[in-house]
Amino acid sequence: MDQDLIETPLLNNRYQIEQTLGSGGMAVVYRARDLMLERPVAIKVLREDFSLDEAFRDRFRQEARAAANLSHPNIVTVHDFGLDARRLFIVMEYLPGTDLKTYQGQRGRLTIDEALQLIIQACAGVGYAHRAGLVHCDIKPHNILVSPDHRVKVTDFGIARALATIQPDEKSEVVWGSPQYFSPEQASGAAPSPGSDVYSLGVILYELLTGQLPFNAASPAELARLHKEAPPPSPRRANPEIPPELEQIILKVLAKEPSARYRTGDQLGRVLYSFQQRSEVIEPIPADVARTIPAAVVPETRLPAKAKAEEDHTFDIDWITVGLGLLTVIAVAGLIPFWLAIWFYLNPITP
Repeated sequence: MDQDLIETPLLNNRYQIEQTLGSGGMAVVYRARDLMLERPVAIKVLREDFSLDEAFRDRFRQEARAAANLSHPNIVTVHDFGLDARRLFIVMEYLPGTDLKTYQGQRGRLTIDEALQLIIQACAGVGYAHRAGLVHCDIKPHNILVSPDHRVKVTDFGIARALATIQPDEKSEVVWGSPQYFSPEQASGAAPSPGSDVYSLGVILYELLTGQLPFNAASPAELARLHKEAPPPSPRRANPEIPPELEQIILKVLAKEPSARYRTGDQLGRVLYSFQQRSEVIEPIPADVARTIPAAVVPETRLPAKAKAEEDHTFDIDWITVGLGLLTVIAVAGLIPFWLAIWFYLNPITP
């Protein structure tokens, strides 16, 4: 157990800390047990210097409330938040599995179909937040969780900000996001927008398909400059298997100006799904996974390869059905003289 929490293994008299899941510069994430509801949860405990800052506490509460209002199959649910032992914490659903960064590290460069299935689900979660008026601001593989059955959930909306509170000309000395994945406007200190999250999703897709980031530098300042000024290198140069159409989608997402990109996560998801549908060799998204993606991104039905092959033979002649139909016609036709005879018998023709 982490040394920082040995003195307080029970947060808020409710959450029993069990093990450390990960740590970063801002917080430590633990697996814990909710003793009241008897279920596993994940708890992010913030550093003490952040927790003691009153202004930060107020902002954290506001952002935690906003995140708690997001309810979507591709977003990690926020259950609770609070302050205990001079530490701010946020309680989230516990998802078995790993983050996307570790997932790719274990597999290397992903296939096109596998990368698209993962990123389309991430687009669905991020797009839902955009429709709710929230920007994630820190989309990166570390904040995208992948379960053992390949379900994707976006986490850490703790720094999400309501779009209504962001002024177009707002500038900030605080740079939101991670330098490897943040957008050119975030690198400049400008207000993030849904297009900023879309750019970050594009960087992740680039990395999944090529096994490398579009920009690398020795310092965060140089990395920021590259995001702002340097054209992204061709992903097909790193992976010739990437189709030209998909490369154009990625390069559009990595445009320097937000207006040149797709506007929201939903729009990017629709474009990627449409491309995937047109691909010749494709494994369909499983039905249970497709149900987690809104109709705005994925239509309700998608024919698997076998069904599509059967559909191609729609006009094959079914001779059994044709034969039964002919027999029915003959049988009905044979009754006509019988009914005519009865009619003439009951209605004799008089001279």
